[in-house]
Amino acid sequence: MNDTQREPWLIRSDLDFLNHGSFGATPRCVIENQRHWQNLLEEDPIEFLAPERSLLPKLDFVRETVAKEINASSRDVVFVRNATEGVNAVVRSLPLRAGDEILVTNHGYNACINAVSQAANFAGAAVTTANIPFPIQSPDEVVRAIERRISPKTTWMLIDHVTSPTGIVLPVAQLIELAHSNNIRVMVDGAHAPGMLPLNLNELKPDYYTANHHKWWCGPKVSGFLYVDEKSQDEVLPSIISHGANMEGYGPSKFQSQFNWPGTFDPSPLLALPTAIDFLAGLHPADGPNRLAGLLRHNHELAVEGRRVILNELKLAEPAPESMLGSLATIPVPAWTNHTSVQIQAVRTALRTEYRFELPVFRFDATNVCLRISAQTYNSLDQYERLADAVTKLS
Repeated sequence: MNDTQREPWLIRSDLDFLNHGSFGATPRCVIENQRHWQNLLEEDPIEFLAPERSLLPKLDFVRETVAKEINASSRDVVFVRNATEGVNAVVRSLPLRAGDEILVTNHGYNACINAVSQAANFAGAAVTTANIPFPIQSPDEVVRAIERRISPKTTWMLIDHVTSPTGIVLPVAQLIELAHSNNIRVMVDGAHAPGMLPLNLNELKPDYYTANHHKWWCGPKVSGFLYVDEKSQDEVLPSIISHGANMEGYGPSKFQSQFNWPGTFDPSPLLALPTAIDFLAGLHPADGPNRLAGLLRHNHELAVEGRRVILNELKLAEPAPESMLGSLATIPVPAWTNHTSVQIQAVRTALRTEYRFELPVFRFDATNVCLRISAQTYNSLDQYERLADAVTKLS
């Protein structure tokens, strides 16, 4: 990356950071804003942090910011530490019964599937997995894979908006419609979506949607949101039960009261989020009402071109159509198919220590050992060209 691209970010200059998808990266101005909020907290802790004083209006401002970006009512939005906590809050609140089935996919995030499995085991329910192919040729394959696994016992479904291991954008609108037509409630794990894809929850109408602020919105770590449709809010409880369970003054509704106050916490990651979104909006001109549209287009095009460089170097066909990509792309490397876990770790180590790349290398299934690239504004095409050369040497 050149100095102009790198200057707003804290990423070290001797590292090609192609792994924004894991924990994001927070711009300098956002870190400075977070520290501003932390200073204010420490200057007058009671006034700043006590819900009955000035905390709730500050949280409500962030809530309105989030709701505007995702096209939802702020009444339906609460805050969580991350998307995994959002999934836990919902799945642990589900009125599951013995014999019910919960549907997940083989592209799901391991932590969230663990949460689903534990809730199902506790209730005597079962977890069913829809096997979405990868490589994949079209979104129709996703719909067919999930449709085949729906049964009369399926009551709830967890799907990803953007899959973490394979980086593909699932056809969530079709999947939500499919679920609802079968009287199945559906939760979307949108961990990667805000800041990567345009979002309109008023149109999608999921029962639940959760996402991170720290990934593609580039907010400080430990910050996310949970959206719950109004009809389901009475049954969803936070992972931490606190004062809002039986006291007034913690929010305008029981739903928000329960989530607004987990106990003493640092709200600065939340409060710095508007600064992060404003920063991103200023990086590329907006085209239309979505102020991040220029950024989304830039990052998508860079991910597509970066993937193309690597595929061409390795003489591989595309593992997913460009239309199913956001700003992540996963590439199976056939030369690594038979690698043991020790050999895969050796590849990771070499990429990090010898070639100075940070990106995931992992076994997705029995036939695919993959690498995953991310594209953010601090990245440039020459980084993917160097990566292609390194992968060739390690293959």
